Amino acid sequence: MMLPLLVLVSSLFLTPTTKPELVEWVDPIQHDFGDVPYKESVQHVWSYRNISKDSISVDVVRPGCGCTTPVLDSLAIAPGETGKITIEFDAAKMGYFRQQIRVFFDAQRGPERLFITGNVVEK
Repeated sequence: MMLPLLVLVSSLFLTPTTKPELVEWVDPIQHDFGDVPYKESVQHVWSYRNISKDSISVDVVRPGCGCTTPVLDSLAIAPGETGKITIEFDAAKMGYFRQQIRVFFDAQRGPERLFITGNVVEK
């Protein structure tokens, strides 16, 4: 009698947990700007679709450095609707770059991760 109960209780603790799926990215999560002229800015827009049952909104966007600035929809996105996040990169340093942008939604524990890459070159 104790063995089946022990198996049931232990299986509850061993079940892997996954974060709930709230968004589906319409665009690939990585964007390559290619060659970017030195001291110029470039932008990329990511679109996402709310695939949850409730409205969601972006709590905060945390870029990997001060050279990356986010602009986002501040409105709640209803189920099935799409929202946008725009990232502006300021090419202040020469050479290759790879930046991670973490996007935190209000109903999700961990961040979604977006990436930008490119190479800053002389004009």
